Amino acid sequence: MEVRRYFFEGRVQGVGFRYSTRQLAKGFDVTGWVRNLPDGRVEMLIAGESQELDEFLEEIHDSPIGHHIREQEQHAAEMPQEGLAGFVIC
Repeated sequence: MEVRRYFFEGRVQGVGFRYSTRQLAKGFDVTGWVRNLPDGRVEMLIAGESQELDEFLEEIHDSPIGHHIREQEQHAAEMPQEGLAGFVIC
């Protein structure tokens, strides 16, 4: 299992980005969360098999919310001590 943290920049707040991401996650075997940051970015933490994470991210970019993303950062991450269950909006 792989854990990744993403930061999305652009017009990603106030456009349904988090809700749409949560809806898309239902079609994939991923767990994690997505949240708005005070600086206008959106942060997402996801866990799953590498290929599943790649396909989920590709689906985000191919969806209507994908055109709101101007920049994206990806970082390796550790599984939170409390674990992850489902995919939620924080």
